[in-house]
Amino acid sequence: MPFSSPLIPKPPASIHSHEYWMAEAIEEARKAEAIGEVPIGAIVVWGDEVVGRGHNLRESSHDGTAHAEMIAIREASNHFGAWRLLHCRLYVTLEPCPMCAGAIVQCRVPHVIYGAPDPKAGCAGTLMNLLQEPRFNHRTEVTHGIMQEECASLLTTFFRRLRSK
Repeated sequence: MPFSSPLIPKPPASIHSHEYWMAEAIEEARKAEAIGEVPIGAIVVWGDEVVGRGHNLRESSHDGTAHAEMIAIREASNHFGAWRLLHCRLYVTLEPCPMCAGAIVQCRVPHVIYGAPDPKAGCAGTLMNLLQEPRFNHRTEVTHGIMQEECASLLTTFFRRLRSK
């Protein structure tokens, strides 16, 4: 039996700005911070609907793959009953790492919008750009620096508090 995967229909145009949606991702990051996790948040948006949410859960779940993006992607895939997240946008407070960038490419997410760059693991242009690697069969549009100061401040404040303990 050949495989079959439902295709996600094209949504109506979004009426909200990147800043509006990044504020939603920041709320997810605050949920992570509230439980002692590194404050990183992500949402998957289809048109004007959030179809996936995630925040960092690596420590509490004892799972190195429990990054905000991975959780949001999984939730969005479950929402649609499809692994191809066509016509969706992923908003994340920190530039995706190699694992998350790989998942984004594999799930065919067409647009990633992130807040703060990640000088240690960023794979959307800082260390390398896996999202736009021409040898892959899918490339993702990248928009960076949306609410960068607020996204970076969440992380800086969190790690400053952690070091002072």
